[in-house]
Amino acid sequence: MTTSNEAVGGPVVRVAGGSSHRTDVSAVVDAAREATETATVRETGPTGADALEPLLLVTMANKTAFYATPSLDTVRNVIHAAESGKSADALADGADAIVESDGTRLPVPDEGPLRVGRRRVLGRCGWVDPTEPPTESVLDAVSDDPESVRAEIHRIGLLGRGRGDARADRPVAEGWATARKADGDTVLVVNANDADERNRTDSTLVEGDAGGVVDAAMAVAHLVEAADVIMYAQTGSMAAERLSAAASRYRDAYGDAPQVAVGPERYIAGEPTMALESLEGNDRLEARLRPPGPETHGLYGRPTVIHTPRTLLQVREAILRPEEFDADDADPGTRVVTVTGDVDSPATVELTTGAPLRAAAAAVDRTETKMAIVGGQFGGVTRHLDHTLSAPALSGSNLGTEGVIELFGDDRCALATVGSRARFASEENCGRCVPCREGTTQLTDLLRDIYAGDYDDDMLRELTRTMQNTSTCDFGRSAARTVETAMAAFEAEFEAHTHGRCPTGQCDAQAGQ
Repeated sequence: MTTSNEAVGGPVVRVAGGSSHRTDVSAVVDAAREATETATVRETGPTGADALEPLLLVTMANKTAFYATPSLDTVRNVIHAAESGKSADALADGADAIVESDGTRLPVPDEGPLRVGRRRVLGRCGWVDPTEPPTESVLDAVSDDPESVRAEIHRIGLLGRGRGDARADRPVAEGWATARKADGDTVLVVNANDADERNRTDSTLVEGDAGGVVDAAMAVAHLVEAADVIMYAQTGSMAAERLSAAASRYRDAYGDAPQVAVGPERYIAGEPTMALESLEGNDRLEARLRPPGPETHGLYGRPTVIHTPRTLLQVREAILRPEEFDADDADPGTRVVTVTGDVDSPATVELTTGAPLRAAAAAVDRTETKMAIVGGQFGGVTRHLDHTLSAPALSGSNLGTEGVIELFGDDRCALATVGSRARFASEENCGRCVPCREGTTQLTDLLRDIYAGDYDDDMLRELTRTMQNTSTCDFGRSAARTVETAMAAFEAEFEAHTHGRCPTGQCDAQAGQ
């Protein structure tokens, strides 16, 4: 869906950025529209490179000039140069990069965070109107021969992605088959509600390519023979706005589209079964027992498939370009991860699953760290970034696959870092099961006892084992993982606190405040 100006080669101005830069993006868009006489001005979504946004992109004659965080005067001057110049060379002054572009995906400069990884599911982010349906819809391919598509996804062995996916790190096709065989009308839930502020993976995809998410959802709905499709996001979020607008445009184009529902901005609201509790209107969110799982007994007792936007866009890519998915891989496709922590600006990048964590860290120019927490709020702690990004490799190292890599410097105390997360777990758990409800409280108390000189490492290890093996949902299991891995990686640092000494000085500084 290309504007007439763009089709004849006129200057096209794009302003990219997400919810974290909403005000600045609006100011740049307004300045561009006020300055232009002939150019097409389009507001796009985030690129994933937070340090560059708002990002001004000006395309002329198949070349795109990049201007990171431009002043409003720069915007006006660039627009004037674009409209008065005869070629992209007129944009060279002041541009951070000029890149050849094919018009379908965000072109990638040779330098900076956008150069890191690949841009498959991220390809449209920062380049298209986020609410615009893709020109290449997968619904037609699925409608023509759904059985062959299901067989291909099964052959590839594509795994679900993200803690909000009911098939996280398990083959999605097997879940589809279970739901299709179950009694009742199937429901597809697109779970885009993730209140972990560290994790920008799904929000980047939804804010940058809601149209692609809707298209993928409708295709998967056809594959699982779903009678209803519900997209679930946080109340008042840009993701909810973009999904609603994208669904409306998709309905205009194709006659059908998903419903959009909103839920609370709470960490537990993104857990798959608690998402169902929220969608059913329950004030108290509690994890549901498994078995039965949502694929046989989900929303209002109906068979329910729950996928994150990351999973759906991987399915879309697998349908369009199956040759890029190696069925021999333990985790076929790519993974989208957010790199954050002690960095100037977070970055969300897409890497092949065989890449090391260190490759993602290159997007923030920090590869040397004291420690990393891999997996978000309750990720696993590691001293190095040589782990492979695939789900089996991360899980085998007791790290998380939720799509977050936090990097921390030498001034970060391992005990204080995991202690704050244990306290969060004790305050925010749903309260349904004893191992999580009581275990997180005991975990917090045992960590506090270390400061008083009592480090009962055997009790801590036994408690974390119990939580991991008996908690109803991943909340309790992963909360235990953070402490367990920190103890293994920083045993001496834990011991030092029993003698009243914090090796980093962080705890001493906090005590003096």
